[in-house]
Amino acid sequence: MNINQVLDNLIIELHLLDPLSSLVFIKLEILLVHGVTKNNQASFCREFEEIGSSFFSIKMAALLILIHLATLLNSSLAVRKLLGTQMNIETEFIRTSCGTTTDPGLCMTTFSGYASEIQASPKLLARTALSVSLNTTRSASTVIAKLSKSHGLTPKEIAAIRDCVEELKDSVDELKRACDEMGSGGGKSFVFQMSDIQTWVSAALTDEDTCMDGFSGKYVNGNLKTTVRRQIVEVAHLISIALTFVNQYAAHP
Repeated sequence: MNINQVLDNLIIELHLLDPLSSLVFIKLEILLVHGVTKNNQASFCREFEEIGSSFFSIKMAALLILIHLATLLNSSLAVRKLLGTQMNIETEFIRTSCGTTTDPGLCMTTFSGYASEIQASPKLLARTALSVSLNTTRSASTVIAKLSKSHGLTPKEIAAIRDCVEELKDSVDELKRACDEMGSGGGKSFVFQMSDIQTWVSAALTDEDTCMDGFSGKYVNGNLKTTVRRQIVEVAHLISIALTFVNQYAAHP
């Protein structure tokens, strides 16, 4: 007899249930705790057949299986529903927050993957945005620095690249200080702490503008200008988003 046959017998003869002794109940609980898997299905059924022949009909065993499986199913559905609700809340928080930024699309694409870590916390959102901005700025600095080694660049183009890299280094330093300050629990007052962070992030944003100023002249190769601009625009947008979140947290901690 297999599990399906056991359950089929329950449907056919449910009204013929036999009394259940405490000893049998304990035995059934032990079997049910082990669960029904593909590997132990046969031994599981044999156990119930032995129990049925000694104590009661197989229908009671089937009923208990159904009750147990129904309990597990309901518990699983409840957990899924709870987790789904929590995820919706966290994702909606990101969407709402991104709606207040200068680039909601980039914001949502960048930070929706951090929803479970941010947990609808303005502080964690600001901290995450600063961290992402810092990492992106570092990557952009590396990419632009490599451009200076390209063949065929004019002295002015090389100088513009090097100046831009210096500006990006300043941005990295300022964003790192902002990240460190956001994560510190020092003796500063909250207002003073957030003021420092806002100052550093604003300065980092200004650095990106200064970088692009060096590529505004006609003497700069169009492809070079496009490559640098693509890197700087993403960095500038992410820093702007981070500044928005920092300002929001500073206003409503």
